[in-house]
Amino acid sequence: MTWTMRSTIAAGFAALAALGAAGTASAKDVLGVTCKSPPPAHCNGEACSALLGDPGNATDPKTGRKFWLDYPCDLKLGDKLVFILNIHGAGSIGQWERHYFPAFDYKDKYKLVVATPTAATSPVRVPGQPGVRVWVSDADDAHLQNIATAVFDAFGKQNIKSFWLAGHSQGGATSHRIVCTDFFKDKVDGLLSLSGGRIGRAEINPRFGPPKADGSPPDPRAMPASMTAPPLPACQFSHIFETGEHEIVSLPATSPLADALGCSARVEEKDVGDTAPGYVWDYARQGYKVWGMKARPGSAHIWVYPKCQGGRVVADVERLDKGHTEGLEPHITEAIVKLMVAAPGGKLQHGG
Repeated sequence: MTWTMRSTIAAGFAALAALGAAGTASAKDVLGVTCKSPPPAHCNGEACSALLGDPGNATDPKTGRKFWLDYPCDLKLGDKLVFILNIHGAGSIGQWERHYFPAFDYKDKYKLVVATPTAATSPVRVPGQPGVRVWVSDADDAHLQNIATAVFDAFGKQNIKSFWLAGHSQGGATSHRIVCTDFFKDKVDGLLSLSGGRIGRAEINPRFGPPKADGSPPDPRAMPASMTAPPLPACQFSHIFETGEHEIVSLPATSPLADALGCSARVEEKDVGDTAPGYVWDYARQGYKVWGMKARPGSAHIWVYPKCQGGRVVADVERLDKGHTEGLEPHITEAIVKLMVAAPGGKLQHGG
């Protein structure tokens, strides 16, 4: 055994030994965050609006920028983790995204590490939203890379079974943009698009967008190609697409990504239903179905393309009677998490 191999194994055991006590009174913090279950700053409904300005409980070691970190409190030697980098949409913030896709509720059950950052205020002009947060700058891309590296170092690459990018809306488009870049292409095992672009066109509702000031729907418009049909990627990964029924005109019955991965024809799974609503919605602009109503209980169709090369997961999730901004319900969130956990990983260990 070489010195390098000994060092790698020793580092892995040291990391897990420190994490094994997480959640106890004497727990060693991970990236300065003491593990808690339920997660810290957990909110529901209108109560969440008071917490949206909190940028997080962890710190990017290179820039000092804050982000949210949630991780299992009962880790043991030999546990394998699924790491999710959860990216918000234009004009949003990490704390909202954390509750929109609340994977943190399942961090202990499925051994999830979830990092949820906030974009810097962008000089890009968005109509009606001056100073909006958008993932467009090199500094923001570097921030995402810094967070990923910090998590790899803190938990040990050898302990991370798989690494997923998840993104809502423009955060989903950002995930598509960065997934095959030099930093991420040999690290990311899966991409979850939360209303953020299907690989293979899902036609967007022509009245997609926030309502006008008087609450009426936006004028019909042609959607840019970047929002409707991300091209086939230059690298390989699992892909789950989630959308609200009212956001799209139709969901295709085929997938060019599934074809490229040699998957079989899609199979419809049993519908998932929830009697509880999601946690958040667009508090200022609710009432227009395409954009999103107040969070409500709901159900979802799930289609999976089986027998993909390497066991990769390709799936579509359509939430019925939902728009763009209603937070995901608990059972639907868990169904998506199960798909993510079931997908193969290993890029971190094998370099692609």
